[in-house]
Amino acid sequence: MITAKPISTQKIPSKFSIHAALNKTEEAEKVETAVENEVLPSNHFTETDLQKEWEIFLKDLQKKNSLIYNAISFFKLRKKDENTVEVTFPSDSARQEFDKIRGEFFNHFMHKVNHFNLAVEFKNDVSLKKEIVTKRKIFDKFVEINPVLKDLDDLFKFDLS
Repeated sequence: MITAKPISTQKIPSKFSIHAALNKTEEAEKVETAVENEVLPSNHFTETDLQKEWEIFLKDLQKKNSLIYNAISFFKLRKKDENTVEVTFPSDSARQEFDKIRGEFFNHFMHKVNHFNLAVEFKNDVSLKKEIVTKRKIFDKFVEINPVLKDLDDLFKFDLS
């Protein structure tokens, strides 16, 4: 007696098979995008335009996200040449916060002044850091000038917190 082949001889793994996922060869999908060499407008803008838009952006950001505002409010933007804006920042952590909103600001600015070929240069300047001055820090500076104040502090136990 001759038997017929079983109907389901070929195993087809499901899409959710762990074995298939481990043995899968990666096939890179090539997606070609058509890049048009479109000439974008590069109208003139002034330093005043840049500063005005930066101030408006900071005011809006202060209302929306005070954490990022506090990190980037000390940034200085300056028009270096016709196609370059120089951003001076106080620290790398502040720059990371700026990178979160960088696209939002420059996209708005480029549309506002109709100049789409801007390049951004970053420059670290530690002098922009703002130090929070507390009563203790003020007292410590005075102690450096007059060491007798330290004896008074030991005697009277000043509350400088």
